[in-house]
Amino acid sequence: MNDDFVFVDEVVPGVRWDAKYATWDNFTGKPVDGYLANRIVGTRALCAALDGAREKAESLGFGLLLWDGYRPQRAVDWFLRWSQQPEDGRTKPRHYPNIDRAGMFEKGYVSARSGHSRGSAVDLTLYDLATGDLAPMGGDHDLMDSVSHHGAPGVTQVEARNRQCLRSLMEASGFDSYDCEWWHYTLKREPYPHTYFDFPIT
Repeated sequence: MNDDFVFVDEVVPGVRWDAKYATWDNFTGKPVDGYLANRIVGTRALCAALDGAREKAESLGFGLLLWDGYRPQRAVDWFLRWSQQPEDGRTKPRHYPNIDRAGMFEKGYVSARSGHSRGSAVDLTLYDLATGDLAPMGGDHDLMDSVSHHGAPGVTQVEARNRQCLRSLMEASGFDSYDCEWWHYTLKREPYPHTYFDFPIT
């Protein structure tokens, strides 16, 4: 692992994580190439900004739960190959109910050149510090549908408020939001804006 990359949980105290692409619980339905351990990795700059977001979240009674950070380029390449395979229907109802696999790339839900592979993007949500329950957000991670867009109709007031809370504290901590995915944020001042890394997470 590059010396400027670290395990986020070793640097950002109290953060929770569930590295979805290291598990069977993701839109491909199986562990993804390059994810050999259920850990979240990021640059030191990403972690410093996340720690600021964690402090802001704590002041509101929330903690941070991370689903993805650094993503090896081989994983992105694997997504592309998977999108070209015949549909088997196993994960479609939950993750991409209204588009086909190729539509993930066409509509910008998955990218062939991802900020995750630069170590500067993170997928995350909020959880209630008092109960440990995930904050309702009106859709799960990697629901590739218009309901996942910021400002989408069809979510409750509580869900919309929680999305806005996450967006506000992340943007105040140095991140840019992504219009199509309420869970995805990219560091504004990336240390490696033109480098796509491919070391595995082990």
